[in-house]
Amino acid sequence: MLFSRLIRRLSDKWYNVQQQTSEGVQLVQVALFTGGIVLISSIVIVWISIFLYTAFYYAYMPSMLHTRPAHFTFESCKNGKGICSFPEARIQLTKKQQILMVGQPYKINLYLEMPESLVNQELGMFMVCAKLLSRDNLPVDRSCRPTMLHYRSTLLHMLKTFAFSPALIFGNREEKQSIALELFGNFEEDQTRPITSVLIRIESLHIEFYSAAIGIQAHLSGLRYLMFHWPILSAIIGSSTNLFFITLVCVLSYLHFSHDDELRDDHFNYEKCELEDMTNKSHTDFSSASSSIEDASLLDDVLKFKDEPSELEINPIEIVQSRYIQEIEPHQRK
Repeated sequence: MLFSRLIRRLSDKWYNVQQQTSEGVQLVQVALFTGGIVLISSIVIVWISIFLYTAFYYAYMPSMLHTRPAHFTFESCKNGKGICSFPEARIQLTKKQQILMVGQPYKINLYLEMPESLVNQELGMFMVCAKLLSRDNLPVDRSCRPTMLHYRSTLLHMLKTFAFSPALIFGNREEKQSIALELFGNFEEDQTRPITSVLIRIESLHIEFYSAAIGIQAHLSGLRYLMFHWPILSAIIGSSTNLFFITLVCVLSYLHFSHDDELRDDHFNYEKCELEDMTNKSHTDFSSASSSIEDASLLDDVLKFKDEPSELEINPIEIVQSRYIQEIEPHQRK
């Protein structure tokens, strides 16, 4: 008895330990599964927020600078040296697609590299005119601006030449100036007539220059200015805002669907209870009807039994005759 009780206690303890272990393993599995789902969902939401901010940045921010080289042409003089027409250049910006963003102000500049020659120093001021042409070669806007070389005195020129003489001798430096001329200060693209080319003309017959280029720079303001000059801070704020709204939508959607599931379960339980009540009621009605039928059949049997004489009833005359015969039979044998 003692040994059997000990074995029973050990088996009960072992069963409890196994049950607790299985419950703990199930809880750990559920916790790991839930944590994995939360971690994966968080990573996906974060990447979606970053992707949305990146897409918004490239869709909202314009290209900051468009640079095209300007190749000028002119007519040479037949009788002597020099040029006999104003230098002109047609710069093709794009063929079909729209290069500038509608509603965004732009600055259009002309960059000239001019040598510090006596001709350019004696030239003084000269005019530069530009036309913005549409796809049909129709003028959209026109502008003319004056410019000249920066003035430097003879003494300053001598000192600079002496200071940079080694670089000038070895060709690492040249005696030239870079002129940046603003042709359009606040140009906005017209959606109906987008510009595709620029026509530039320098109104001087004695100008000398090495190269020329045109630059179209976006003039940012407001949110675009903040997003361009503080990109990291803007990215953090934008991604955090997207993350907040995406998380809010996910939480509200989860609460909505979980509430619908609870309502569906409650409705199902209510219908199940009603169905069980109806089933129990039908069983009760059927049992009462069957019992009433059985009672009626039993009553008919009783009435029939009363009407018909039973075979078990004993006639008293027959009993007396049988006893008399039994008493006479022994006397006759004697």
